[in-house]
Amino acid sequence: MRDGSLNLDEFEDLIERPRGELRRAAEERRARTGLPPAGLGRLDELGEWLAAVQDAVPVRPVTEPRLVLFAGDHGVAELDVSGRPAGSAVGLVRSVLDGESPGAVLARRFGVGLRVVDMSLDCPEDELPPDVTRHRVRRSGGRLDVEDTLTADEAEEAFRAGMAVADEEADAGADLVVLGDLSVGGTTAAATLIGALCGTDASVVTGRGGAGIDDLAWMRKCAAVRDGLRRARPVQGDQLRLLATVGGADLTALTGFLLQSAVRRTPVILDGVVTAACALVAQRVAFRAPDWWLAGRSDGEPALGKALDRMALDPLAEHGLAVGGGTGGLLALRLVEAAAQLAHELPESVGDSPEGTAGQAADDDTSLPDPLDAT
Repeated sequence: MRDGSLNLDEFEDLIERPRGELRRAAEERRARTGLPPAGLGRLDELGEWLAAVQDAVPVRPVTEPRLVLFAGDHGVAELDVSGRPAGSAVGLVRSVLDGESPGAVLARRFGVGLRVVDMSLDCPEDELPPDVTRHRVRRSGGRLDVEDTLTADEAEEAFRAGMAVADEEADAGADLVVLGDLSVGGTTAAATLIGALCGTDASVVTGRGGAGIDDLAWMRKCAAVRDGLRRARPVQGDQLRLLATVGGADLTALTGFLLQSAVRRTPVILDGVVTAACALVAQRVAFRAPDWWLAGRSDGEPALGKALDRMALDPLAEHGLAVGGGTGGLLALRLVEAAAQLAHELPESVGDSPEGTAGQAADDDTSLPDPLDAT
């Protein structure tokens, strides 16, 4: 991306697909272990994907995973469409920073570095550490049902912030990122984006959100998404304008992060409907970009299923989680790490040894982690 010029069309040329021949080489190497075909199930598929995105056979272990959470409040929450009060996303952020949220607990347990990026929290900046707020674009966002969530300049600033964070993580050595959000009203924006890009009605993509809402709140949310769709559909061919119209600063930054991560060849695990909505927008910008992503989970949100189907991404797990903040993505990370370790350590001669897998020593002396245990 040239300095001083934000042209999303350039991503089409900048993003390349992972090398298919590496995926095939990993498949051939796996066959030479002597284990039964498909004996490792989804782990085999993940190992082949890792070989392609890492450009390496055998696969390297995942050693520097990161959890990156973009935070923001949405003006549409004023309509009581969320289980949390409007403007209260800062509470979610504090819970993460204090190490008390489910995502923060798992990140600490799994040894995953954690970063929170405030894009549009509705609180004074001095309430949070400077490294959290330094990319903030504004306080909250416009009500997507009646007004743009961002100005054109704010949308570009938020998109560039997401790109900058992706570059910072890649430069720091991250070899895989779990991507999530901390928002109030974010699922309403996500449903609107997905409904517009999938050509569906509001009732088809409107769920009850991570905080859970009753029937009356769901009806209000449906109405907000319906009105947002009326505003979004005329501009859906211009992805940055679409994000400015109904996305808000956090979703705009998430989209920039996803695209720049693909440019930098950094694989990403998506966590939940908000990140999936941004991925769907990013796919419209660069059709090769989804090859660099995994869907960490399904969560019962109807819009999530629509988005993942459109991108041909199959979620790694269905835990029944209603919380976000990277929780499901971190559980999926355990599976990816296990797949990487197996693809790295399983010797090709295992099927020829009378001792089987137990009689073979790996080139590397690291032990295989349980996918649900700590590293």
